[in-house]
Amino acid sequence: MPVKLIRPRRFGDDRGWFMETYAAERYATLGIGVTFVQDNHSMSRDAGVLRGLHWQAPPFGQDKLVRCVAGAIWDVAVDARRGSPTFGTWVAAELSADNGHQLFIPIGFAHGFVTLQPDTQVEYKCSGLYAPQAEGGVIWSDPNLALPWPLDRRTPILSPKDEVLPMLDEATTPFTYDGRPLEPLDA
Repeated sequence: MPVKLIRPRRFGDDRGWFMETYAAERYATLGIGVTFVQDNHSMSRDAGVLRGLHWQAPPFGQDKLVRCVAGAIWDVAVDARRGSPTFGTWVAAELSADNGHQLFIPIGFAHGFVTLQPDTQVEYKCSGLYAPQAEGGVIWSDPNLALPWPLDRRTPILSPKDEVLPMLDEATTPFTYDGRPLEPLDA
């Protein structure tokens, strides 16, 4: 299944709004028929916090359904499947508490985001449990990816682990092309 941008419907009135953030049957009709087994929640105090680009190697791979519940992020998925005609290509979308959009990122893609506002919170569902021995990823600043991180000339705030990730061409990516194309998002 490809990377997908999802725009859940919001029902609003004078009190605010309500939206369904996940329903297995409805998401299956969108081609997302995975079973999620873990939910994660991160909070970043500052704008410019960059998390990624990460993956987990099989058999611990993780499909992810990402949403921003406070603040805003620029969320990106990079095709890390060797042999893919779109290897090293990326798609990205702004996810925010205001727009309610979600990004589905299948196994085989590196995932990362940068916070656009202070006190940003991100929640994501994963189809696999966290397995530290299966962690991998790509450096955010890989010049071959040329990701246009919206940092407004700021230096990103990174974890020590994310500062030393390899470039995609040097990474031992555990994924091979499975025939699924990387399609542009309709964002």
